[in-house]
Amino acid sequence: MATSTLDRLQADDMAYSVARALAAANEAAVKHGVNIDESLVNISEESAPPSRVWRIHYGPRDYVNKRGGDFIVLVEDGSDAVKRTIRGQ
Repeated sequence: MATSTLDRLQADDMAYSVARALAAANEAAVKHGVNIDESLVNISEESAPPSRVWRIHYGPRDYVNKRGGDFIVLVEDGSDAVKRTIRGQ
């Protein structure tokens, strides 16, 4: 029997960590008025383990022709707490 995507996700510590961080960041972004469906999302590591922080960046899809509108959420790994939000110009 094939393993479901959710089972594989939960078995992969990094993938599960990113998924939890993205869910927390999406919630924070929506509360700040960001349309996440129309955003280009980038995820990077702000700091390394054991105190890893994920940096989730929401920007305009047409970033070449549009300035501003960026929104960044820093999410602490493990607690999935939003440490900081940053709004671009």
